[in-house]
Amino acid sequence: MTDECIIRTFSAVGNGGGHNNNADTIDAKGESSVGSTAAEEGGGAAVVAMNVNKYVARMPTERNAREYNMNHKKRGIAVIFNHKSFDIPSLSVRNGTNLDCEELRKAFENLEFEVSVHNDCKFRDILKHTEKASEMDHSDNDCIAIAILSHGEHGYLYARDVQYKLDNIWHYFTAQICPSLAGKPKLFFIQACQGDRFDGGIILEKCVTETDGASSMSYRIPVHADFLFSYSTIPGHYSWRNPEQGSWYIQSLIKELNANGKKDNILDLLTFVSQRVAIDFESNVPMRPIQDRQKQIPCLTSMLTRILRFNDKLPTKN
Repeated sequence: MTDECIIRTFSAVGNGGGHNNNADTIDAKGESSVGSTAAEEGGGAAVVAMNVNKYVARMPTERNAREYNMNHKKRGIAVIFNHKSFDIPSLSVRNGTNLDCEELRKAFENLEFEVSVHNDCKFRDILKHTEKASEMDHSDNDCIAIAILSHGEHGYLYARDVQYKLDNIWHYFTAQICPSLAGKPKLFFIQACQGDRFDGGIILEKCVTETDGASSMSYRIPVHADFLFSYSTIPGHYSWRNPEQGSWYIQSLIKELNANGKKDNILDLLTFVSQRVAIDFESNVPMRPIQDRQKQIPCLTSMLTRILRFNDKLPTKN
């Protein structure tokens, strides 16, 4: 199999019938011949395609719009899972997280989200609240935001009683499970360690010398489109929190949301969250030299397909 890609181009006219010899294939070992044979014989691949293609959701935005439609009746819900205490002996109390939680709640409310806070949940309760949120009708909502403030390590987050992977949460909001959020932003903000490595940073010094289709046409989107995951740190590294002033990442996120949440688009805003964390903070643990004067950089994974900006909501008519 070569690395060439045959692209299906969508236009205002239908794609017609007939057999296409230039059909797309997948870059997985052994899949090309298996898929084509099964489809021709009406086998498993055809059944899978039928099951996947049966999902239909209402189009919230014009097909080629540059920005998400943020003019629904409501902004949407924001859910905060705040973890301070744990039943796991090896996990310390997260002092300072309640300050993060309260200020983040206010920042979300300023952006006109309907906010709910859940403290020190066990995993089953996290799933219960998540499933409840996914079963809501979000037709009149712009988006959804979920924040998780907890301990974490190497791809796992901690509930009060056990560790879990983030995909246990976000898969509830994929398009086929929560169709009323299809095509809408689904935002996740994660304050947690992702490992046990430190970032000692590097000093930068100034150099002595420097040189100078039809918009109304229906269309298909991936079920995992329109997610955004903003992590407090990069994989493998610690995430810092001050017991009195809160975590570096959440406090920086709050400042940016309050100052520029209705002006900047979300990717620009999170870039400046990263700037705040990277430049304004440095650990102060002189009694533990290995932890002293350490740095941190947030990490962003975006599957957004349009520009996202939290414009002011228009007042509702009585």
